[in-house]
Amino acid sequence: MPRKTVAEPGAEKMYRSISEVSELLDVKPHVLRYWETQFTILKPRKNRAGNRMYRPEEVKLLYTIKELLYGRRYTIAGARKSLAGEKKAPTGQLDIGFKDAGRKVTLSEVREDLVKLAAALREPPPRRRVLKT
Repeated sequence: MPRKTVAEPGAEKMYRSISEVSELLDVKPHVLRYWETQFTILKPRKNRAGNRMYRPEEVKLLYTIKELLYGRRYTIAGARKSLAGEKKAPTGQLDIGFKDAGRKVTLSEVREDLVKLAAALREPPPRRRVLKT
């Protein structure tokens, strides 16, 4: 019975070894280990033997890092900033919790009171009547 050496396209592996990932990305394993030290968001799990096991999300992240460094010619620091910017990018609707909503109400009330106080301070003071006796 012949052995299958090529993975089926639909079968996505749960974990890949560093040698598999280095073949996928066409970089040497020591480059992947170096990237792990430079990009803190890259944390592959290690098995009992201490071998790195990459999940599909980490493989996608490695593709992105490779594209930034080799394709777009970013520096390590520039790639780090770019990845941090993508992570912080807003993803649609803003969700504020109940604590923040309470603060919004309080801040709007304080703002209204300050506007009223400023308006009262702008008005000229009332004239005082002096009673002659």
